[in-house]
Amino acid sequence: MSKNHLIQRDISWLSFNARVLQEANDSTVPLRERIRFLGIFSNNTDEFFRVRVATLKRMIEFSEKRKKLNMYMEDDPQKILDQIQMTVLQQQNEFNRIWDGIQKELKKEKITLVTETQLTKTQQQFVRKFFDEEVRSNIIPLMIETLPQLPYLRDKSIFLGVVMRKKNSAYQQKYALIEIPTKAVGRFIQLPSRKEEKNIILLEDVIRFNLPVIFSYFGYDIFEAHVFKVTKDAEIDLDNDISTSFAEKIEKGIKSRRKGKPVRFVYDKEMDPGLLEYLIRRLSLNRKSNIIPGARIHNFRHFMDFPDILNNKSTRRASFIPKSLQTSLRVTDIILKQDVMLHFPYHAFDPIIDLLREAAMDPEVLSIKITAYRLASNSKVINALINAARNGKQVVVMLELKARFDEEANLEWKKILEEEGVKVLLGVPKMKIHAKLCVINKKRGTRSTHYGFVSTGNLNEKTAKVYGDHCLLTSNRNIMNDINKMFRYLENWKAGPLLLKSCKTLMVCPTNMRNELYALIDSEIKHAKAGKPAGIILKVNSLSDASLIDKLYAAGAAGVKIEMIVRGIFCAEIDRKKFKQPVKAISIVDEYLEHSRVMIFHNLGKEKVYISSADWMVRNLNHRVEAAVPITDPIIKQELIDIIHIQLRDNVKARILNSELANNYVPFVGKKKIRSQIETYHYLFRKNNTTSEASSN
Repeated sequence: MSKNHLIQRDISWLSFNARVLQEANDSTVPLRERIRFLGIFSNNTDEFFRVRVATLKRMIEFSEKRKKLNMYMEDDPQKILDQIQMTVLQQQNEFNRIWDGIQKELKKEKITLVTETQLTKTQQQFVRKFFDEEVRSNIIPLMIETLPQLPYLRDKSIFLGVVMRKKNSAYQQKYALIEIPTKAVGRFIQLPSRKEEKNIILLEDVIRFNLPVIFSYFGYDIFEAHVFKVTKDAEIDLDNDISTSFAEKIEKGIKSRRKGKPVRFVYDKEMDPGLLEYLIRRLSLNRKSNIIPGARIHNFRHFMDFPDILNNKSTRRASFIPKSLQTSLRVTDIILKQDVMLHFPYHAFDPIIDLLREAAMDPEVLSIKITAYRLASNSKVINALINAARNGKQVVVMLELKARFDEEANLEWKKILEEEGVKVLLGVPKMKIHAKLCVINKKRGTRSTHYGFVSTGNLNEKTAKVYGDHCLLTSNRNIMNDINKMFRYLENWKAGPLLLKSCKTLMVCPTNMRNELYALIDSEIKHAKAGKPAGIILKVNSLSDASLIDKLYAAGAAGVKIEMIVRGIFCAEIDRKKFKQPVKAISIVDEYLEHSRVMIFHNLGKEKVYISSADWMVRNLNHRVEAAVPITDPIIKQELIDIIHIQLRDNVKARILNSELANNYVPFVGKKKIRSQIETYHYLFRKNNTTSEASSN
């Protein structure tokens, strides 16, 4: 299909980040959460430049080569980059406006961010002492003018560009750089303050205050210092050296990433013009390099961890364990009898850890096989798997080394696991293993039993507290057979994808999921054309696959009722197409990150319901190993349908998705405001208590 019928994916993603900014602007959101959303927005923008903008810049280089060869390129990457630059500058202005407003709100709470020029005498003494004891040993000032080559400027760091002068001469000056050691010291320092007041100073301002001490050797008496940061291409280039292992190639690629080309330079607009020009020249930047002037503070991603000093009490609701898992001391015993679905973060992640710990100690368990993509820093999942290996179980971990920005952490986990005797699989060339799977083999006498889980989200106990995901715990024989086939493929991928193709219950990428989705959509189209009820409800993080969007257009034109919840990229121009009934598309951005993928097909009232690890994107469907599992238990199926319908009724945090990219909120109609994340919590909590009362009667 022509891409003229699609919203460009990068522009659509920027629209999603604008929704994050809306949360920071929402006065009904607690103040600390608003600051956290500014941090999320900043971190999102950094990653966008490191990945997508860097990709577009490489495409420009490639397109120039193609022009010389008279080759056709459908999208003009330079045009997209120009649009990105304009949108990012607009969003940055909105960000600054929101931050100014939040600072006024902080002052009402008697919380003030003070600079090095606003310190009282007591605070000055504190800052000098703090610098000497905590900061001085963590900084290395670089006299850059004397260096033949500009030193490596770490991505994700912020730097002070320092200009030193003498009062009695306009000619004598020097430039220096200081990397702000936020990782070692932290960004926020609480100062001694008057009663009921709370003053905070940023680490870079502590360093600014102490510049005369740092550079005392040179005899300068005027100092100017302004913050800047450089964002670099995050692509890892893997060499073709057959003598090196895949892990070694990843390790080498991470090191070469340090040399990535700058894709954005953000600086304090008050920076000395001479230093600015010097840095731009030394970094080999040009007008197309996304040189963005900004305010005094940069790297707002640290503000996700703003000090917890506000009087606002957290509105976050405590997660709980479903009653279905409280009828026995062992999670395993319950899963062997019935399916259970966990809905994070409303349900606690503990049962996943408990299931693995039980398997580690169970003398009847022979093996545990599991996929790992992004893990917590002190992963309880890994600890349980190590204990299983120590207890003599065969433990196999499919560890995805290509998980972007987690490559280094996963290389370290590989080393730890292998030292404990765990078999670590490293995946398939040119493909990411994104499916979230676990299968445990338990033998009782001569009989083998398999149980485990399929999830939409990572096996990460930290993110499970803030990511909305679903996890099916099951011993269903058909599901377990398919998961076993998937692991056999991962252990011997060189034999080809026949094992993946033979999966009969799971929809699997890259072999059969796309065609099965086509068939499910075609079935609804057939029903609609026959005058029968037909419907598709889709919840994903991103929708950009042109062929599937084309299928949805065809379904809408045939009269299929289509409802979509898409958190991020949404490329369908549903408001510019003619359908027999309006297509509904919303995005929910709220306290928790909506991360699950759910598909519901009406199927003449006998709904087919799936949860999946895959978004509807080419990369997921064609270039990753993914899995979608059908939900067959009638109670769980209805529970999932109910949750999705709660989200579709959201009229507080839902935004309308369309080609205008206006992010208008769904209008409030009716008597009740529905904030779906709170309503979902209440729904599950009530259901839990009702189940408990029913079982006790």
